[in-house]
Amino acid sequence: MNKTMRILLPCVITGLLVVFFTLAVLNEWIVVKSDNLSKETLASEKEIAYWVAPMDPNYRRDKPGLSPMGMDLVPIYAQAAMSANELGVVKISPDVVNNLGVRTSKVSRQLFHRQIKTVGYVQYDEERMVHMHPRVEGWIEKLYTKTAGDPVVKGQPIYELYSPQLVAAQEEFLSVLKRGKKHLIQAVEARLAALQLSPSFIQELKTSKTIKQTVTFHSPQKGVINQLNIREGSFVKPGDTLLSIAALDVIWVEAEVFESQSAQIEVGLPVTMSLDYWPAKQWRGQVDYIYPALDAMTRTLRVRLRFSNESAILKPNMFAQVIIHVKAKAESLLIPREAVIRMGDQDRVVLVLGGGRYKSIAVTLGQLGDHKVEILEGLSVDDVVVTSAQFLLDSESSKNSDFKRLHHAEVMP
Repeated sequence: MNKTMRILLPCVITGLLVVFFTLAVLNEWIVVKSDNLSKETLASEKEIAYWVAPMDPNYRRDKPGLSPMGMDLVPIYAQAAMSANELGVVKISPDVVNNLGVRTSKVSRQLFHRQIKTVGYVQYDEERMVHMHPRVEGWIEKLYTKTAGDPVVKGQPIYELYSPQLVAAQEEFLSVLKRGKKHLIQAVEARLAALQLSPSFIQELKTSKTIKQTVTFHSPQKGVINQLNIREGSFVKPGDTLLSIAALDVIWVEAEVFESQSAQIEVGLPVTMSLDYWPAKQWRGQVDYIYPALDAMTRTLRVRLRFSNESAILKPNMFAQVIIHVKAKAESLLIPREAVIRMGDQDRVVLVLGGGRYKSIAVTLGQLGDHKVEILEGLSVDDVVVTSAQFLLDSESSKNSDFKRLHHAEVMP
C-alpha cells in the first residue's frame, strides 16, 4: 500500500459512516411520521358521523336508537360517511341541463288548501218533507190537486174527506156545548184536534152549531206534491200515505268521497257546486251531515250538502259537480306534485345539491292536492327539487352510476 492509499482510506471510511448515520436517522423519522398518520387515520375512522337504519340508508339520526322497522340503528364512521355522501350523486354539465329542460322548485312551508272534487245528486230536504195520513176511515169526496209535482202553498185545500167518525165527533161536540160544562167542552175540543180538525173548523162549528158531512184538509207548508196516492172516491184508513209535500227553497245534495279522503271532511266545510246545464253559475253551500258508515261495495263515504234554492232552479235527481274546500289547520312542507316520482313501494324526488350535482332521495308523502303535495319526511325548507326530467335523473342516480353518458367531453383548444 503506497502513501496515497494510506491517506485516502480513512477519509472514505469516515464518509461512509456519515452516510449510514444519516440514513438511519431519516428512516426513524419516516417510521414515526407514518405511525402518527396511521393513528390519525384510525382516530378519524373511529369517529361516528351519524346512525342509519339497516334496511333504509335514507333514515338517519344523530344518536343510536331504533329504525321504523324496530331494528337497531347502525353507526356510520366519519371516513365512511365522506364516501357514502357521494353515493347516488350524479353530475351533469350546464349545457346538458339546458338541453334536458331541467326545471326546479324550492321546498316551502305554507298553508295547504286542498280541494276534494266529486259528484253528487240533488235531493229533497227530507227534514222538511211532510206526509199526510188520515186518522179515521172514510172516502175522498173531492181532490183539489190532481198530479204529483203540483205546487202548493201553506193553507191551500188539498182534499175533502167524508168519515162517519168525524160526523159522530161533531155531534158529540155540539151535545157537550148544550150542557155547558167547561171541562167536558175542553176534552171534546182536544179530541177533535187529535183527529186533525183545524182550530178554524172547530171555531166555526162552535159558532154555527151545524154539522158538516165532509171535512177539508189543508197543506201544512209550501212546496210541491212529491207523491200522490189517492184519487177522488178512494177509500182511506189510518196508516195510509195519501200524499207527501216537499219543500224546494232548501235542497240536499248527496255526494261521495273516497275512503282515503274521509278524514278531511268536517261538518260546516264550504262547498262549491256547478251543473252541466248551467256551467257558468255556481252554488255555494256547506257540508251538512257526514253519514256514519261507508258503502261496502264502492268503499266511499256519503256526505250530505245543503244549498239554498229560493229560485227553485235546482231540481231533485239533477247531476252536479261538487268541490269541497278543506281548511288547512297548520302550515306544511309543500312541493309541486310533478316533482314526485311515485313507485310501487316508495316515493322519491330528485334533490338539487348545487354545482350541477343531483341525488334521488326517498320522501314520505302526506295529503295530495291538484298541484301541490305535502311532504312529511325527507326534505327541509329551502331544499330545491327537480320538477322536470327527474325520471332520467332518478334512473342515473344509483350507487354504481357515475352519470357518464350525460357528460360532455372537454373540447381541447
